Order: sequence, then C-alpha cells, then structure tokens
Amino acid sequence: MKLAFTKMQGAGNDFVVIDATRTPIELTRGQVQRLCDRRFGVGCDQVLIVERARHADTDFYYRIYNADGGEVQQCGNGARCFARFVHDNGLTTKLTIRVETVSGIIQPKLEADGTVTVNMGAPEFEPARIPFVAPARALTYPLDVDGAIREIAALSMGNPHAVQIVPDVDTAPVTTEGPLIERHARFPERVNAGYMQVVDRHTVRLRVFERGSGETLACGTGACAAVVSGIERGLLVSPVKVHTRGGELRIRWDGAGHAVFMTGTAVAVFAGEIDLHQDPVPAAQASRALA
Repeated sequence: MKLAFTKMQGAGNDFVVIDATRTPIELTRGQVQRLCDRRFGVGCDQVLIVERARHADTDFYYRIYNADGGEVQQCGNGARCFARFVHDNGLTTKLTIRVETVSGIIQPKLEADGTVTVNMGAPEFEPARIPFVAPARALTYPLDVDGAIREIAALSMGNPHAVQIVPDVDTAPVTTEGPLIERHARFPERVNAGYMQVVDRHTVRLRVFERGSGETLACGTGACAAVVSGIERGLLVSPVKVHTRGGELRIRWDGAGHAVFMTGTAVAVFAGEIDLHQDPVPAAQASRALA
C-alpha cells in the first residue's frame, strides 16, 4: 500500500499527517511504528489522520497515534499542524475550525501572523478523570519513583500529565526518570512526565517525556499542563511563554472553569509517499526508538 503523507512540525514536535477525508484509512500498530521510525520510515513523534466530520456541528475528526503505535486522546502541537494542513490543502477555507477528537472538541484558529491558536478546553483535576490513583484531589501529590519521592501536579489536558518543578531542565532526569513516571502504577493509562523550570512569573522552560513517544522537542498539552499547574500553585501569572527545546509556545489560562489557549507555529516540511508493504520495523529497533 502506497500512502501519501505530509511531514509537519510545530516547535520541533514532528508529525506525519495523512488525509483520509476521501478514502478511509486504517493503520496497524506496525504500520504506525514504521511511519514514525527515523531509520526505516519517515520519522516523527506522532501520526495524525484527518477524517471527515462525524457530527454536523464539527468540521473534521482527528486521530492521533504515538510512535509505539498506540492511539491517544490529544496532541496540542499536532492540533496546530492539523489546522495548517487542512487549510493549506484546500480542505477548508475557515480560519477557525471545530475538530472532534477522542477526548472532545478543540477549536484551532489560524492567526494573521501565521501562528495557530488552539482552544484546548478546560483542564481536569479530579484524580478519577485524569486518571490518577489518589484518595482526593490535591494541589500536588508525593509520588514514589523507584524509592525517590517526587512532588508532582497531576491533571489532564485531554491526556494525563504529571508535572514537577526542577531547578534546571538541562540537568533534569528526563530520559532516566521519565520512563518510570510514564508507566507508574498510579497512572493506569500511563502519563506524560513534565519537568518545568520557572524563570519568572511569565516564563518557564520545559522538557516532557511523552507517553508512547519518549522525550520530544516540544509537547503542546504538556506546556498547557505545566502552565496550569504553575498558576494553580501561585508561581505563574497568565500569559506564560514556554521555552521548549524546539521553540516557544504561548499559553493563556484565566483560571478555574476557563479553557486553556495555546499559540505557536505549524510548518509543513515536505510531502511524499511511502510503501507500507515492506517488512515491519525490527522489534529491537522499535524498542530502542522509545528508550
């Protein structure tokens, strides 16, 4: 099967975007892994599939697959690339679109300066709805990570996040501790592990070990979760600039009951075709890609 795709990136978080509005496309876990693999495939953090709307009050349906082949609920940087893709490819002329995802409806808006703003919806703090195992909602929680106690904020931005504050993101144990938090027993659906350094009340630096993808250059929902947790703790004041390794995101949140708005770039890198009838990615290679 030859599959047409567009490679895109938002703040260095990169995607393979596929148009399935004309012909439905179902990918196996192995095919997703091949697309994401940076040696045997195209190479990306996530695969995004653009589908026809399933309801009259939306414009599109949007599916997201992580590098391990698993389908997930939400991706903030992907939402911006999604909006740029459907507009640049003539699938819509609207500057603001309503997109349905597994976790609900989001509303990306193309700005005059070329950036994209996404209404990411309101954050969810109730442990059962994150989901996170805790007796009651709290501002922060102690989390035993291989014998070390970490103080985390737990919340959902359509997908689960564990955010901790560190003095310096450059020396934070993202790649060693991140996998342990991702698969921690208190997060039954796994979790994105965020490490935030507060620079001032309107600026942070952030690294995220993403569920199913490993550390990425940027994580949109992770940036939203980090800023929300910082505002909740009285450390930050909206709006906040989030400096990731791939670029800058701008986050606005007006507090409880309000939606989070994220603004950043979305860029098409190249387009092409790939033959997915090749042999699957070797298991050892797939494991190394997420190590």
